[in-house]
Amino acid sequence: MPPNRLDQRRARTRAALLGAARDLLVSRAPAEVSIQEITEAADVGFGSFYNHFESKQALFDQAIAQVAAEHQELLDAATAGLTDPAEVLSAAVRLTVRLPRTHPHLARVIDRAGLAYLEPLAPVVVRFLRHAHNVGRLCFDDGGVALSCLGGATLGALRHTLTVAAPDADLSETDQAARQAALGLLRLFGVPEIDARRIAARPLPAPVTD
Repeated sequence: MPPNRLDQRRARTRAALLGAARDLLVSRAPAEVSIQEITEAADVGFGSFYNHFESKQALFDQAIAQVAAEHQELLDAATAGLTDPAEVLSAAVRLTVRLPRTHPHLARVIDRAGLAYLEPLAPVVVRFLRHAHNVGRLCFDDGGVALSCLGGATLGALRHTLTVAAPDADLSETDQAARQAALGLLRLFGVPEIDARRIAARPLPAPVTD
């Protein structure tokens, strides 16, 4: 049965609230934003907020999860043809660290979320790490610690590129930081040096910008 007008209106209101939350996360921490500001930015009535979200934190959590899903789709599309887990890891790290230049809005939301950003991605990443470990490509003892090391290093490198990514500059400086981040993580997970350097230097797909 197709959605009725009420369902369509509710979906538009929810989408507007999520869009406003994402826009606000680019420059503000959730604690600094009021529900009034969110509803004004979304151009919806204040009273409609609680018809969709039980709290401001629930809205921002959902907005971050939405960004994580989009980020995952980008990485999945870029790495679809790769079979070596070490190459998948390298490409995913490099593409993420380049986000300030290729997808600046996503990059700023991810940086604003900080380590909490790892929560919606954790199940997929841990499954990948376990597979990579099981086939003998990446070495580690604890999946949770491996996730923290991978996520923390990647988010830290993304924070670095946010500070150096001038809109009118080329990608060379960002690319160098991305390659270094990937190389360091490949070494961390036991990939031999020659192999790690070769993988980290592989060409990436041409960036699709916001």
